[in-house]
Amino acid sequence: MKRRHGLALGMVAAMLAVAGCGGGGDDQSSQQQPAFTKNPKGELKAWGFDNADDVGKARLDHAKAALSGVTITLDATGFDAQKFTTRLASGDVPDVVQMDRQLVATYAAQDLIMPLDDCFSTWGMDPTKQFYPAVTADVKYQNKIWAVPQFFQPAAVMLNKRVLDKVGVDPATIDTSKPDQLLTTAKKLSTEDGGKPTRLGFDAVPTGQGPLWLLSYGGRLSDETGKPTLDDPNNAKAIAFLKQLSDAQGGFAQVKSFSDSFDFFGKNNQFVKDQVAAQVNAQWYVNVLSPYAKSVDLGAVPFKDQQGQPFAVTGGTSFVIPAKAKNPDAGCAWMINLVTDEAWLAAGQARAATLKKTPGSINTGLFTGSPSADAAIKAKYVTSSGNAGFDQTIQTFYDVVAHGKSLGASPAGQTIQSELNNAVTSALLGQKTPEQALADAQAAAMRAYQKVAG
Repeated sequence: MKRRHGLALGMVAAMLAVAGCGGGGDDQSSQQQPAFTKNPKGELKAWGFDNADDVGKARLDHAKAALSGVTITLDATGFDAQKFTTRLASGDVPDVVQMDRQLVATYAAQDLIMPLDDCFSTWGMDPTKQFYPAVTADVKYQNKIWAVPQFFQPAAVMLNKRVLDKVGVDPATIDTSKPDQLLTTAKKLSTEDGGKPTRLGFDAVPTGQGPLWLLSYGGRLSDETGKPTLDDPNNAKAIAFLKQLSDAQGGFAQVKSFSDSFDFFGKNNQFVKDQVAAQVNAQWYVNVLSPYAKSVDLGAVPFKDQQGQPFAVTGGTSFVIPAKAKNPDAGCAWMINLVTDEAWLAAGQARAATLKKTPGSINTGLFTGSPSADAAIKAKYVTSSGNAGFDQTIQTFYDVVAHGKSLGASPAGQTIQSELNNAVTSALLGQKTPEQALADAQAAAMRAYQKVAG
């Protein structure tokens, strides 16, 4: 699914006008909690479940069947933050909204969405057990759960074994916990023509995977209260290494220009064309490469922190109930029934049926955000593909998914992310030192935080 991101400061001001006051649910008089039941009735209006594929449709069908007394109206357009606050102000309030988990604390801090602890309790679902701990942490703010999370597709380092074999590089030397070794290996694997890269030895994807690198160096984006911490000294260490890595391969401007030219989703992608030797990617990219399995020699190693421990940064979408929803009871039931193990197994069956229609397709599994669902789908549907490289890559992602780390829940979550990307870009281009770039990003993130959280 394609989802809109980005949170402008003007949009935050609009939220303040709608909310009237903040508090993240501390002021219980500001919103009366509904009595959730297991027998909802009436009409349910849901928004944001856009571009549902076979997996989404199977879960929608499962939830609909479970809610026989509810009439469901689905607005399948993508979530838009400005549209959300406009709808709240006008009274056109949906009962359920799907949004990125980084937005959840923003709305929770302004009492624009309901805490869902009682919803989970009513349905006998313990979020600390149903979801990976880091996934739950994504939607926990001021000791309350504010959303029903879905999906967690971890990142790992995908390897072009054809290139590694040709250059004589052992895959074990592609180790993010050993920066000096990684730098040497990246140089060895890189090629250029006339000063321009023709192959990246190690594509760190710094503006897409920046949080992963920061956390690997012991950095953080926000503290336990959600306050931005972009100026953490460990964050600067991570960006300093990323600059070394990009400089060793032609400089960030050249590297970014080259990587932007990749046919990322096509038959001439960077693994087919040997334009990368190693690249940080999320699990879903294995699906992109699977149609070209005969044209690539794939492998993977986990991304590791500086202590040598594998990990991945959580992220994904979630469902929330707006504070003024007309039928929160049905909203709660619908959300829960979209993320049960039964719903995910129905999705796994649908995906397997889809793949069966295309000979040679590889089932890479579903990474749901729920360990029990992931294990059940893997056991039932993820079998040997006959391609050892793909099988090893798929297993690497399954190995790392249990080692998730949350970026934390912050009222300025999306602003923090956008400012981090600005900081990484300016530092890698040499326009600012990592420390100055992060200080500027911290100042901007704090302005957004203070406008929302007070």
